Amino acid sequence: MGLFCYPVLMAADILAFNAHKVPVGRDQIQHIEMARDIAGRFNHLFGEHFVLPEAVVGEEGSILKGLDGRKMSKSYNNTIPLFDTEKKLQKGINKIKTNLLEPGEAKDPDDSTVFDIYKAFATPEQTAQMRQNFADGIAWGEAKKELFALVNGQLSEPREKYLELMANPAHVEDILQAGAEKARARARSMISDLRSAVGLVNFK
Repeated sequence: MGLFCYPVLMAADILAFNAHKVPVGRDQIQHIEMARDIAGRFNHLFGEHFVLPEAVVGEEGSILKGLDGRKMSKSYNNTIPLFDTEKKLQKGINKIKTNLLEPGEAKDPDDSTVFDIYKAFATPEQTAQMRQNFADGIAWGEAKKELFALVNGQLSEPREKYLELMANPAHVEDILQAGAEKARARARSMISDLRSAVGLVNFK
């Protein structure tokens, strides 16, 4: 059921708003293709109602690895707690898997989760400097320390906002409900047109 229902639910979320471009990861491209197939078949049978959505995929290097070098996923329990306390963030970064190269030995930045995550937060100049540090044999402990300083510095303000929102769930719920009502208002008109196109009438 999951193999069938999940793509259909995803297609409904996309097509109900006639989305033109949908940002997805590479592992989700097939779902956009299924949404296009559903939309195309409906248009063929009942007239042009749907825009055929296009997948928008980030750059090749935009996927970050998890602490163990695999795809970052809660299922693998290898994520970094970005909005948790500083202590837990540092603990997570310290758990990043590295190789056995000693301080002073050159390290390959293109085969390093530490470097990948650093690059995601750093400026081009900072990235170039860290790449040089790897070539110069920076110790893994020092590299992780620099990574923590960089990430923690950028997350301090967002973390405060996150904690503020988490401490006020009623406010978050109000925002979600307002967004849901706005979405329903847009989808309601679309769904009405689709029901009419296929001959589904409201007997109430």
